[in-house]
Amino acid sequence: MTTPHNTAKVGEIAKTVLMPGDPLRAKYIAETYLENITLFNSVRNMYGYTGTYKGKQISVMGSGMGMASMGIYSYELYKFFDVENIIRVGSAGAYTDKLNIHDIVLADSAWSESTFAKVQAGVESDIQYPSELLTQKIEEAANRINIPLVKGKVHSSDVFYHESHVPNYVDFYNEHNCICTEMESFALFHNARILEKNAACLITIGENLVTKEEISAEAKQTTFNNMMQIALEACL
Repeated sequence: MTTPHNTAKVGEIAKTVLMPGDPLRAKYIAETYLENITLFNSVRNMYGYTGTYKGKQISVMGSGMGMASMGIYSYELYKFFDVENIIRVGSAGAYTDKLNIHDIVLADSAWSESTFAKVQAGVESDIQYPSELLTQKIEEAANRINIPLVKGKVHSSDVFYHESHVPNYVDFYNEHNCICTEMESFALFHNARILEKNAACLITIGENLVTKEEISAEAKQTTFNNMMQIALEACL
């Protein structure tokens, strides 16, 4: 069935979906790595493609920025389009100088101050977890193609710009052991748990809040190839 946000028909989307936040990164992944691609969605320019990678059918679709956007798109994929697995492939900001630009982080949990889980399903916990099996497959794929990963807790923030008088990245690192920040995985993990599906989060460091290093938005679209290769290999 179609939804207000996705015009695909059942069967046009693969069981496994890679979800970058940026729809242009979804386009890049599809055009760079997949064969025989078809566009199944362009509503609001939130592009979704299905193709094959080494003979395996895989879809890739943008999630947009933030918990609310990820919450809508991932819920619909799971609930209405029979998707079983979603791997978030995104960018993150490091909370420690031990992480460098282009390091790849595999989330073992997501802490958030967000009320998404409480409002959506009455869940009070401020930590959500990825699927163990899908996370394991990502680790195995990374080892197989010899690309290093850093595993740790991520901060899924509802806010990109914080005022100076509220807790900042130093507090999130010291008090909650979050090694980096992004804005979607808490909602993705929650939706997967509620709907008995699978989710994982693989993110590349695009900026470091400690060292102040960063790369451009264009580079975030087109240079995270190691992360894409790990995710694609995990789908096999």
